[in-house]
Amino acid sequence: MGVTGQQKEGITLEDLIARARAGDGGAFAELMEGQKQTLYKVARSYLHNDADAADAIGETVLACWEKLPQLRQPRYFRTWLVRILIRKCQDILRQQRRLVPLEDAPEPAAGEPGHQRAEFLALLDSLDEKYRTVLLLYYGEGFSTPEIARMLQLNEETVKTRLKRARASFRLAYEAE
Repeated sequence: MGVTGQQKEGITLEDLIARARAGDGGAFAELMEGQKQTLYKVARSYLHNDADAADAIGETVLACWEKLPQLRQPRYFRTWLVRILIRKCQDILRQQRRLVPLEDAPEPAAGEPGHQRAEFLALLDSLDEKYRTVLLLYYGEGFSTPEIARMLQLNEETVKTRLKRARASFRLAYEAE
């Protein structure tokens, strides 16, 4: 398990970043290990495809390694990293510019353990991308509204408005089911 801001065996996130900036590949790998869940969730919410999400994550990790010396404040590492990922996802979406056919995967039956999760993900996917993204970052990843505003390069009030509208849209979609 990686470091996500708290200390792990006396090593802080700032220590890992400093070591990675100095060229320590092990420290960088530990940084990325601590962020892999966040990266996957965000990439998957944008791209809806594991292969494309993996591509975006790979490109993000490479860009992060190359641009780590440009990170101004280590405390904003997660925000900075997710912002890079979002740009990579948007690049992939721009390159595709085509419809991707839904895979013929059977839906879990109502009694199966994955059924509720599948329903939740379908509801989440039904939301507009801008609403889905703020919901995922806020509730799924625990980012604050100021952090989300920095990541998405939006005004904080815009993020709050999107969260409010996203909750309302999600509620309507849920009640319609």
